[in-house]
Amino acid sequence: MPVKLDDFKKTQEKDIFPEIETGNTVRITQNINGKKQSFEGLVIAKKHGKGLSGTITVRKVIDKVGVEKIFPLHSPTIEKVEITKTNKARKSKIYYIREKTKKVARRKIR
Repeated sequence: MPVKLDDFKKTQEKDIFPEIETGNTVRITQNINGKKQSFEGLVIAKKHGKGLSGTITVRKVIDKVGVEKIFPLHSPTIEKVEITKTNKARKSKIYYIREKTKKVARRKIR
């Protein structure tokens, strides 16, 4: 039985992901109902590793309102993931960015 589960996991995994780390700015392109949509923001959390259940939480600010999306890494809707900017974060989960202004947040991440 475990052999079949391992085979299934191998067929579902994608190899399109660069090394995504917390603090990076990423652009994720999705194909939803035949339309391409992109979401660019700061990775504030990375959970459950690189396996099928792996997710990343991406945050961006639109009109002074923070928007966060959780992306499953191996979702069939995700077409492309590209890192636009790399930063070094001192923590693995940077949820404190939610309360910070943009200028203070940039200073904290570096």
